[in-house]
Amino acid sequence: MTMNDTVLSVGTLVAEPGTKARGHVPADLGTLTADIPLTLVNGTRPGPRVVITAGVHGGEFPPIDAVVRLADELEPSEVHGQVIICPVANPPAVYRGRLNISPVDGVNLNRVFPGDPAGGPTERLAAWLFTHLVDGADVYIDLHCGGIDQVLRDFVGYRLTGDPDLDKATAELAGSFGIEDVIIGLTPEGGNSHAAAARRGISAVLVEVGQLGQRDEATALRRVDGLLKALRHLGVLDQDGSAPAPIREWVWSAGVTADAIGLWYPEFSFDADVIGEVAEGDLLGRIVDPTDGREHTVHAPADGRIFYGMHGLTVAPGTELAALAVPWDADTAARADTLRAPGLGAGSDEADPRP
Repeated sequence: MTMNDTVLSVGTLVAEPGTKARGHVPADLGTLTADIPLTLVNGTRPGPRVVITAGVHGGEFPPIDAVVRLADELEPSEVHGQVIICPVANPPAVYRGRLNISPVDGVNLNRVFPGDPAGGPTERLAAWLFTHLVDGADVYIDLHCGGIDQVLRDFVGYRLTGDPDLDKATAELAGSFGIEDVIIGLTPEGGNSHAAAARRGISAVLVEVGQLGQRDEATALRRVDGLLKALRHLGVLDQDGSAPAPIREWVWSAGVTADAIGLWYPEFSFDADVIGEVAEGDLLGRIVDPTDGREHTVHAPADGRIFYGMHGLTVAPGTELAALAVPWDADTAARADTLRAPGLGAGSDEADPRP
């Protein structure tokens, strides 16, 4: 049996082959230092290096819970390769802000990857995460969920890069989690973590499971099960003989943002399991001025299935209210230039930087 003789280290945290190391590594963000919690699992046999992050956004608790459980469960003696787990990638937002934007500088970390080591605090954090974690990875998995004000259908997302081997490997990875819906981003552009990783030749996916930031054991265990499936697919863990579940492929068709300040009353269900299909022009909801009751109606700009929607009551111009996707097939591909991915508001992590 070939043994792994590679030491795994991030900053001062070190895991010798066949060991697990847990601790905090300081990240210098210029005006402050953030302690980044990490678990390093260094297997006994060669294999890929997989980096898993959660807590890029505040208020997204299920993925944090899941990766902590995964870190507890993984045994180095069972691992081929190396696994780096970061349960709280953005401590200011997770512990202090509980929103997508950081309370330190008002910046959304998942819009500025791969970051700038000479920029503001959040840009420096993005650069630290890429330099110390992502850039050394063969595979990158970034975990999210619907935040404290968002309903969301479970899905996996990835970006097409034009590299056929990379795109094939990432598509197979996306289908390995046991999640039925896979949303394909048509370009690797933008400041999302998985898009920036894809541009560097890393097989990278976004995994969205859970909504409203709700922490419950069933969701956490479902997420752990999906991660274990993916690690078996990658050969990090031994195969268990199970076949991959069937998937449905989608592509974003439109994003919907508020054009007024007020109170949001959606017409679609808050139950993620029954968020349904809409046709272009359908009423999605109303924004009501709390002063005089004046209504601004919001209509679907395109056909599609609602994959996430705003649950919060108060909205401002630019707040993302919903994101729509359509099946990815030959007909959709033929009209790809008419599709509009969600914008750069508070919602989708698949956001496209194009106007």
